[in-house]
Amino acid sequence: MRALLFALFLVALAGCSTRPPQPTVAQSANPVASPPTSSGKFYLDDGPPDVSPEALEQTPDAIVRDEPLHRFANRAYVVFGRTYEPRTTLASFVEQGVASWYGRKFHGKRTASGEVYDMFAMTAAHPTAPLPSYVRVTNLENGRQVVVRVNDRGPFLHDRLIDLSYAAAAKLGFARKGSARVEIELLVDRPSAASPPDVPSRSTTPQVSALAPPKPASEMSLTADANTFSVQIGAFASAANADAFLNQVDRFVSDALGVAPKVYFGAGMHRVRVGPFATREVASKAAQLLRERAGLSGVVAQ
Repeated sequence: MRALLFALFLVALAGCSTRPPQPTVAQSANPVASPPTSSGKFYLDDGPPDVSPEALEQTPDAIVRDEPLHRFANRAYVVFGRTYEPRTTLASFVEQGVASWYGRKFHGKRTASGEVYDMFAMTAAHPTAPLPSYVRVTNLENGRQVVVRVNDRGPFLHDRLIDLSYAAAAKLGFARKGSARVEIELLVDRPSAASPPDVPSRSTTPQVSALAPPKPASEMSLTADANTFSVQIGAFASAANADAFLNQVDRFVSDALGVAPKVYFGAGMHRVRVGPFATREVASKAAQLLRERAGLSGVVAQ
């Protein structure tokens, strides 16, 4: 009898130590990502980096590019018994729901597309959006917008629509809060490296003709002239990173506005700005055109 009881005890112990089978999904940095739970703790010990959200609010949006869809990451898959059918064409769609973010626990790990997750890049995870694709995310609680590149799968909680990088959440203003109600729109008008976007002639476009002509480079000093305005599209502690970003966006900005961006240094930061413009109103028009024609977010600076 004792031998039988001892054998049953060993079986019970084995059952307690065996982990339940895990759902299979394409390799992902974000299997069930979800920053803070209702208890205020972070899912799977995830959490923010040692960087304040305010330090990331000038992170440039993702630049919409013409990319082929991933060969394998858009196949149907199953997570927690539910089958997901990813979209396989770049057809525009609009959705509303709750956005969250995923951070340091997944930083440096592979996403579903095979890329390395970077919580400081403007990226996102979505259950069914084509990989890769670009979406505009609007925080319905404060009106802020960002453009992110979708390169991962998730979230897989029933009440979550999209998981954003920490930087994207910071720009949208909910990094500290953990989640926000958003609207997302898949962007399908992609500028091609071989074919720049069509830009109407400045002579026939009132908005563009209203922009003040740029001064010669020798006269340009946004920091010295308090009476001029500019549109800031990026800020970097590293001069090399600022120059790399400038080279990346130069053609898109020039095509959209006919004004080349430049790097200005001040207060320890290298700022990529477009301008100068004579009035705040004209600078605001320039910022609007940059968003519409080049997919770049900018803030008016004086």
